Amino acid sequence: MTTVTYFIPNISCGHCAQRIKTSLIQLEGVRAVEANPEQREALIEFEPPATQEAIKALLEEIHYPVAE
Repeated sequence: MTTVTYFIPNISCGHCAQRIKTSLIQLEGVRAVEANPEQREALIEFEPPATQEAIKALLEEIHYPVAE
């Protein structure tokens, strides 16, 4: 199991956090998602076949790109 924390500048409210959770949890291999609008971060636990690249791509697709 891998755990990553991403800084996502556009998380601004609970609705944003819920959209991120709902979208990511559908990605095969993602086990848990916690999105925090106050800190503008998402903590994601995943295992294969999910990858960091796939997670970042999905976040970008739903208009919440990860800040590098």
